[in-house]
Formats: sequence, C-alpha cells, structure tokens
Amino acid sequence: MRPAEHAPDAALEAFSKQSMVFDAIDAAFPLINRMRDIVRQHALAHMRAGETLLELNAGTGIDSTFFAQRGMDVLATDAAPGMITQLKEKQLRTPHLSVQACSFLHLEQLGDRKFHHVFSNFGGLNCTDQLDRVLRGIDGVLLPGGTCTLVIMPRFSPWELLTLLKGDLRMAFRRWRTTGTSAHVEGVYFPCYYYSPQYVKKHLGTGYTVLEQRALSLTVPPPHQQHFTTRWPRLYRLLHAVEEAVAHRWPFRNWGDHFLIILQKR
Repeated sequence: MRPAEHAPDAALEAFSKQSMVFDAIDAAFPLINRMRDIVRQHALAHMRAGETLLELNAGTGIDSTFFAQRGMDVLATDAAPGMITQLKEKQLRTPHLSVQACSFLHLEQLGDRKFHHVFSNFGGLNCTDQLDRVLRGIDGVLLPGGTCTLVIMPRFSPWELLTLLKGDLRMAFRRWRTTGTSAHVEGVYFPCYYYSPQYVKKHLGTGYTVLEQRALSLTVPPPHQQHFTTRWPRLYRLLHAVEEAVAHRWPFRNWGDHFLIILQKR
C-alpha cells in the first residue's frame, strides 16, 4: 500500500514514520518494482513530455521523480508530513518537480491549476472511505482530453482467499467488510477500504472513457512477498506469464491484490 494523502490521523502518523525507510523498502522488494514498472509503462503510453501531471499520495516521490525525469511537469502531493519532508529533499535535485502538502480530499486547495494527467499508485486511495469525493476532485482538476491513472485495491484478492487453506477466515474475507478493515504500518493501525473498477467508473461519470484496465498481482504474489522471485524463480516466471495472458480480460481485470485503471476525460 502506498502512503495516504488523506486518512485518519493514525494513517498519517504511520506513513510519516515509514518515510525514512520507504525508499529502502521499495528497493528491497522485487515484486514492488515489477508492479511499479507495469504501471509506469501503461501510464507513459498516454503521456508526452511537457505535459502536466498531478500525483496524489506521492509518498517519497519515487514515481514523481520518474515522470519528472522524463520531461513531465509534476506536482507531487501528499498529506503525511514525513513524506512531504522527503519529497522536498528530492525536489531540490529534480527539475520539473514541485511539491505541495495537500490531501486528496481537498484538491480545491490547488486553486485554478489544471493538469493533463492525474496519477495515484499502490492503493493510497484505499485509505479513505470517501473515494467518491476524491474522484470528484480529480474531475475538477483534470483538463479535457486528460487521463487519470489509478492503482486501487479491490475486494477480491485470490492470494488473500488462499489463506482459507490455513483456516484464516479473518484474512480471507477482510476486504469484504463494508465498514473497512484494519491495516497497519510501522506498528500503527488505521482503517482501509476496498473498491471496484465499477465504483470508479460510476463516480467519475459518463464523461470518461476507459483506456486500459488490468489486474495487478492476480496470479503473481502480492508486492510484499520479498523473497518469492529468488526462492521459486521458475514458478514466478510461470505465474507472471499467466497473469500477463489474462490480466486485461474479464472478469480477471477486476481482481488482484490491486487493479490498474486508466480513464480519459472527454
């Protein structure tokens, strides 16, 4: 899960605590990098150098700096103070990158600024029970013809369902709780909520066209499985091939540890 832009105080505390080690965690987990590479590849297919990009829940700016280095004019936003500190350090050495402390529930704080693209990665948007409000805010800052690329955790995760084999009912069905479920980072607990691609499309409205939608970590293990690729390299390659064969197909594109959806504003 990515750092949340706006969440209860506990979530902001958790991600601020993690800010000092977030880049190291990211680098140490090959499956995080696999997912990040897939998302970037799909997002870049709809972007051009010189366009403007707003990143929500930017964390330490791993993706923001990537896009800025490719010529995008990036505004990286987050609500966790620790993440903003890390972002501002990267801003000093990254052309085309600017930083603003801003909750994704309060995009009106950006004033009259409009963007060609809005980007949110690794389930940061799951840290609010008001995703409909976030989506209205995205619509308000996105230029006609612009895209929003969102990576969100859905309710159905095959890997969590497999925990039934261990008798862990709580883990297997935790995403289905309508009141949210408890997540934790750095020993701090906070609520997390799960959404479908249909929810995103419904609340953005009919003025959007879906350009791409796919599952992430459907047959490949979730990003937090640190040693899977080295312990079982052949199995990993097989699972990767299977996922790439079905990830864009219905109904699989609605599932996974996360899903990616890219929509274009008409």
